[in-house]
This record gives sequence, C-alpha cells and structure tokens, in this order.
Amino acid sequence: MDIKIHSDFSKVNLEEMKEIYTSVGWTKHSEEIIKQVFEASNVLAFVTVNGRVIGFGRGMSDGVFNAAIYDVIVHPDFQKQGIAKQIMEYLLDKLSNVSCVHLISTTGNEGFYKRLGLKKLKTGMARYLNPNLTNEYLE
Repeated sequence: MDIKIHSDFSKVNLEEMKEIYTSVGWTKHSEEIIKQVFEASNVLAFVTVNGRVIGFGRGMSDGVFNAAIYDVIVHPDFQKQGIAKQIMEYLLDKLSNVSCVHLISTTGNEGFYKRLGLKKLKTGMARYLNPNLTNEYLE
C-alpha cells in the first residue's frame, strides 16, 4: 500500500473527496462546496493510497496569531490506522509558528485531539504556544 501525504489541491479528485464526506455522514458537501472551502483554506493535507484520496484536513490561518483546523476526515475503510494522526501532525507542523490553533472536535473525538496536544476550551479546543496564554485560557 503506497500511502502519501501532500498539500496540492490540484492533484485531488473532488468526487473522491465527496465520497469521503458522505462516508462519515457529512452529506451537505457538494463538489462545488468542497472546492470552495478548500480553495479558501491556506493549509491543506491530503492522504492518498495508490493515488486515491482516503483522508484529508484543512486549516485557515493569518500565519502569525490564529489558525483553525477543519474537516479532518478519513474514510471508514482506513480509520484506526493512524491516518488522522498523520493529517493532524502535518497540519500542526505547517502551523507550528502560529500562536493559537483552534479546532472544534466532532462529538466523541475530543480525546484524539487532546492526545495531539490540544486542550479543551469552553467552546472548543485550542493549542497555544505562549505558556502564559496556555495557563490563562486552557484547562
């Protein structure tokens, strides 16, 4: 199995991405919406197996103070194999100099994000580089 991770949106198939959204119950993502949200995002991660997209994630950032990660999704046939962790590590690496990274977890996945270094906020999850902000805002 040839697993690769990259950030080139021009190399992915929108139909495959839509299939992945649908496979996890996110049915409102048309190919047009997928194209719009990924083109508006400036931090991207795509995981392929033998050239076929099996998972992805995206983020938006000002490059200095704030970023948010969205849509970390892996097709159910490939879940529980560390692929979502690879996606998150890839995105977090790209955002390593950003002071605060926010993420809203889907219900039941909070522990996964906590194991990657994010901590719970009242209304979401975040990671701060500044220890003073960590002590002030995070549990």
